Amino acid sequence: MKTSGNIVQIDGIDKEILRDLMSDARKPILEIARKIGISGAAIHQRLRKLEAAGLITGSKFVINPKVLGYSTMAFVGIYLDKAMRNPEAVKQLKEIPEVLECHYTTGNWSILIKILCRDNEHLMNVLNQQIQGIKGVSRTETFISLNQQIDRQISV
Repeated sequence: MKTSGNIVQIDGIDKEILRDLMSDARKPILEIARKIGISGAAIHQRLRKLEAAGLITGSKFVINPKVLGYSTMAFVGIYLDKAMRNPEAVKQLKEIPEVLECHYTTGNWSILIKILCRDNEHLMNVLNQQIQGIKGVSRTETFISLNQQIDRQISV
């Protein structure tokens, strides 16, 4: 691994390690080590360097929301009456558990959020009672996702 400014350049071994762990974060390090032909300690050392460089930012379990009864995914474009209201609006959006992502965007909207609800009625309540009640929100534009067809990370 080499660093040039904020850019990290990884070699073939780093790529193999990352691909294996991205496909299954629970894969044993020793299994990866045997496959690649290096020691488990060398893999741990490489992973620590990649973390220190900021390329790896953590690991997590992925919850299947449908099993918990959440089946309505939507993207909501939020129009703010003034751009200066953005920090406060984002602070309040963080308090809404159904908001999964929040993006400051170019174009017509000030903010684009991704939200997950149990059903359309739940979505309507979140929109009407919580999001549109945020000071500075002048209106919203909602797009319901019928099916997520691609879900991936950047390839290495």
